[in-house]
Amino acid sequence: MRQQGRLSEWNDARGFGFVQPNGGGDRCFVHIRAFSARDRRPVLGDVITYDVQRDAQGRFNATHVRFALQRDGLRAGTASKSNDGRDRMPRRAIALLFLAGLVAATALGHCPPWIAALYLGLSALTFMVYWHDKSAAQRDRQRTPEKVLQLLALSGGWPGALLAQATLRHKNRKVSFQVTFWGAVAVNLAALAWLASGGLRVAG
Repeated sequence: MRQQGRLSEWNDARGFGFVQPNGGGDRCFVHIRAFSARDRRPVLGDVITYDVQRDAQGRFNATHVRFALQRDGLRAGTASKSNDGRDRMPRRAIALLFLAGLVAATALGHCPPWIAALYLGLSALTFMVYWHDKSAAQRDRQRTPEKVLQLLALSGGWPGALLAQATLRHKNRKVSFQVTFWGAVAVNLAALAWLASGGLRVAG
């Protein structure tokens, strides 16, 4: 008999947590691999339906997990996808406008070609690292440390990170990660502004 409950604990980096059944009862361990649909990552507080099995140690495990109300297109369905769509558009726009502006400035002679090449190259590398990390999370393999993702953003790969967050829907909801990420973007842009204002000539 299927049960319904709410994710009372969730460790997204490790891909597991616990679900507390509605109406009380024993909580169950739940792993990311138990979810039938992988269209989005679970978050703390998600309502899910699931079957219960015992493992070899007699512990309760949630299996055949689905997001509740998905068929009705409510919180876990249409509404969630609509919110994701609104969230992805600004990220894509910021990344593409910045890269396009950088290429245009280079073509007009206002920006050294190596700077544009650096941003484009690091953005491509960062996108691939995000893709690898999400693939690892889905397959329960070794993850890329968050500090590596943040260092790539700080170094100039943040446009690629924004595109990855929007396209792959990865690391775009974790508040602590986003706070650090946007701080890295601000520092990188400040460094770029310093270079553009003649800092490179002064340093030389």
